[in-house]
Amino acid sequence: MEISTLATYHCLAFVWYFFIAYSTTQVKAEEPPSEVFLYGGQWKYLTVLNLVLQAVFYGVSFLADVLRLIKKLRCAKCVISSRDLLFSVLAFPVSTFVSISFWTLYTYNRELVYPKSLDGVIPLWLNHAMHTAVFPFALLEILALPHRYPAKKKGLILLGFVAFLYISWVLWIYSVTGEWVYPLFALFSPSGLAAFFAGSLAIIISCYNFGEFLNRMIW
Repeated sequence: MEISTLATYHCLAFVWYFFIAYSTTQVKAEEPPSEVFLYGGQWKYLTVLNLVLQAVFYGVSFLADVLRLIKKLRCAKCVISSRDLLFSVLAFPVSTFVSISFWTLYTYNRELVYPKSLDGVIPLWLNHAMHTAVFPFALLEILALPHRYPAKKKGLILLGFVAFLYISWVLWIYSVTGEWVYPLFALFSPSGLAAFFAGSLAIIISCYNFGEFLNRMIW
């Protein structure tokens, strides 16, 4: 794909994710939100954090394209390295995990992850933008250009560290509010919850390996 075409695509993707992330901040509930909703705002939900992550990634990608277009190759090389690390370790695995886990749980019992009451608060198009479109965007990025993956050990350590930070954030919110970010967690015993987190980590690692496999097979 030509650099100018890539720059246009990455710019449009950045604008799209910025718009979606902004749209989530404009969602207003008619009833007063619970304490768990108030504490930390929307920045406790992996879906919203992923939207910000994708906006940052596409912003960095657009910057790399612009630097290549204006022949600032030394600066471009550094930005491209950051772009590839961001995509391989976070952008692809997290977006894939968000889409797969959300729709799997939604199909099983939507009340555990996305209660029916939210249908009157969050428009259908926004729901699909947050939970469905993120996966095709991630696949399209792999098809658009090759990405250099880090050494497997380094990549998995970075991914595991970010996952640990998010789990710690979820547990902290529960310790403060006495409510879980996701209703699903209330069904588990402490050991069951630990097993659930371990299983989720295994899934997101599989998403990382899947992205690396696709990148290697295509490019």
